[in-house]
Amino acid sequence: MTAPLPVIITPNAADDLTASWAWLRERNPRAADEWLSGIRATILKLGSMPEAHPIAPASQAFDLPIRRALYGKTTRWRIYYAVIDGSVQVLHVRHGRRSDWQP
Repeated sequence: MTAPLPVIITPNAADDLTASWAWLRERNPRAADEWLSGIRATILKLGSMPEAHPIAPASQAFDLPIRRALYGKTTRWRIYYAVIDGSVQVLHVRHGRRSDWQP
């Protein structure tokens, strides 16, 4: 069994998470904290099996495969990431009701 790859949350993805958490927190603080804990756990698991998720449509705009993981049951959040230089780099996090990421 190989060791998991390190997971790096890029500044752009960190901003996405912070803004989404803040928006949710205004409406329901408890749910916002649970959401943040759950999505972070999902993000950290990406290093174990980075190729388990499909290539995202946004991948066509890049020179490397961008993958899309989903988080959530009722509203699916999209986590866009790529394997770069031996690490999983989370590039963008997007609410499921928004259209796919178009870089």
